[in-house]
Amino acid sequence: MMTKMSFPLPQKIFLPPPSSPPIHHHHQAPPPLAPPRAAISISIPETGLGRTGTIPDESTSSAFRDYQSLFVSQRSETVEPVAIKAVEGSIPVNFPSGTYYLAGPGLFSDDHGSTVHPLDGHGYLRAFHIDGNKRKATFTAKYVKTEAKEEEHDPVTDTWRFTHRGPFSVLKGGKKFGNTKVMKNVANTSVLKWAGRLLCLWEGGEPYEIESGSLDTVGRFNVAINGCDDDDSSDRDFAGHDIWDTAADLLKPILQGVFKMPPKRFLSHYKIDDRRERLLTVTCNAEDMLLPRSNFTFCEYDSEFKLIQTREFKIDDHMMIHDWAFTDTHYILFANRVKLDPIGYDWQSNKLDPSVMNLNHGDDKLLPHLVKVSMTLDAIGNCKSCDVEPLNGWNKPSDFPVINSSWSGEKNKYMYCAASSGNRRELPHFPFDMVVKFDLDSNIVRTWSTGARRFVGEPMFVPITSNKGEEDDGYIIVVEYAVSVERCYLVILDAKKIGESDAVVTRLAVPRNLTFPMGFHGLWASD
Repeated sequence: MMTKMSFPLPQKIFLPPPSSPPIHHHHQAPPPLAPPRAAISISIPETGLGRTGTIPDESTSSAFRDYQSLFVSQRSETVEPVAIKAVEGSIPVNFPSGTYYLAGPGLFSDDHGSTVHPLDGHGYLRAFHIDGNKRKATFTAKYVKTEAKEEEHDPVTDTWRFTHRGPFSVLKGGKKFGNTKVMKNVANTSVLKWAGRLLCLWEGGEPYEIESGSLDTVGRFNVAINGCDDDDSSDRDFAGHDIWDTAADLLKPILQGVFKMPPKRFLSHYKIDDRRERLLTVTCNAEDMLLPRSNFTFCEYDSEFKLIQTREFKIDDHMMIHDWAFTDTHYILFANRVKLDPIGYDWQSNKLDPSVMNLNHGDDKLLPHLVKVSMTLDAIGNCKSCDVEPLNGWNKPSDFPVINSSWSGEKNKYMYCAASSGNRRELPHFPFDMVVKFDLDSNIVRTWSTGARRFVGEPMFVPITSNKGEEDDGYIIVVEYAVSVERCYLVILDAKKIGESDAVVTRLAVPRNLTFPMGFHGLWASD
């Protein structure tokens, strides 16, 4: 997955008009299956939703070349914003003025033979600014000047040498044992704009503040997680000091002193409660990654970035979390239970282990599916019942879910995500090549597909107005990468027309020398 291949850019290539229009689908989901007897993984039968036939004349090598092209480094940055023009359609007259910020890794290989996992790639921030009045757009891209970037990049020679391997990588010639240069905050995961500040976040370190216009790095931003008036420590266990507390006390000086890890690992996924005008974040303890327990601290900030509430929770289990949700009264974690077994790791073998997730009772077939979890809680928060049932009969790999943020923490009708159509015979599950719109009330699925050899990342919902109108009254913006011409486009879709032939409103071309296939999470910030 993480191999890297470089491709020379041709001198002049012009994008020809597509031989066939993009593929669109509108599906009525099959009747919902009966809910399972317990909260377990569910096998959803193959329904063929979204399939349009496999792409002909596709070889295994071409599929892998397309896959590897997503992981090509981009070393170029902009000095000034660059105008980007439409190659299809035009910016709609009612499109709001604002900026789409997209974070992701920009560098995978250095100049000394080392290649890192995308999660360890240096943060590369891109900004698409759209002037709704003039119906024009500009593009800006710069590296986040983290401490790790300043150490590993020589501005005089413009060369890179990786010194910290990161938690997911191994460097060429690096030490197998005794290497304390492991963790490096690359600020490559998500973007937050709050209280007039633009921040780039990483899964496990302090955010970096960015100047919103130029994308110049201001520096580390210290997010307060202690010292508010409403500090609820009721879930802390002060009753006794068990063996794991002792182990934590021994690990803290090693992790914080030797490995330079922060005491609290600031997670990159945050939530915005529009109704209460609050920012919600979560941190975990650094030592939790090595202990069979988890400590989570949830913080809430007002519109001025003042900490107004904290809640701490201790769970006696080792859990790996990434994203989460909230309601008016609860925080919701989707926790993957993890068993620590360092002895079981076969470090002498370079073979890729097969997936052990979602296997169908011994079959080799993976079972991607979407489920709805319904819980009933009593007055004190104890779970009385939990039901898991298939949602919309959807059985294709999907990620990057997004909703209209005005419905955050409330019952929403629509959800959007990136997904794979499965049209390719080779590597049918990834990269993603379509945007899906789920109607959670009527159980209808609508899709927009890019067409052959074009891939998309995370979609983002842009409301037409700040007032709460119809939930899908807005646009979906998504970056599309056309492999055949090695070029990226910002595509604007009419959210109401996803599933119809005229869903695409416009397609804006990014200059070829600034192509960036890989992106993680983004943010739409209205002017």
